[in-house]
Amino acid sequence: MSIQRLNPAALAPPVQGLYSHAATGRGRLVAIAGQIALDADGGLVGPGDHAAQAEQAFRNFRAALEAAGAAPEHLLKNTIHVVGHRPELIGPVFAAGARAFDGVWPVSASTFLGVESLGMPEWLIEVDGFAVVPD
Repeated sequence: MSIQRLNPAALAPPVQGLYSHAATGRGRLVAIAGQIALDADGGLVGPGDHAAQAEQAFRNFRAALEAAGAAPEHLLKNTIHVVGHRPELIGPVFAAGARAFDGVWPVSASTFLGVESLGMPEWLIEVDGFAVVPD
């Protein structure tokens, strides 16, 4: 595999096993722009609903990965931006991501970030990241 996930003994284990502390890869780098909860026609999925928006954003993220020739196991790093973050959103957001990836959360170097706002006031979730596709 082109990705090596690193969890040094000097660091606490990743919370709930949802990420790795570091990741390195060899191959073609793919950057995925921030994906939000718009459907293919540009309509917002799940107005006011973090979980529904997260699932659509992750589905869009996966579609962008696959369009670039990458698969979920090639994910190197992702950032999940959550408007109005509060601890009770963690479970539903990660569950929505797992659904978008056929029930298996793609572990990578990852950041879950609470933000004040995104590009439009109705957007609640945005996901961006990097993948490495083997040569």
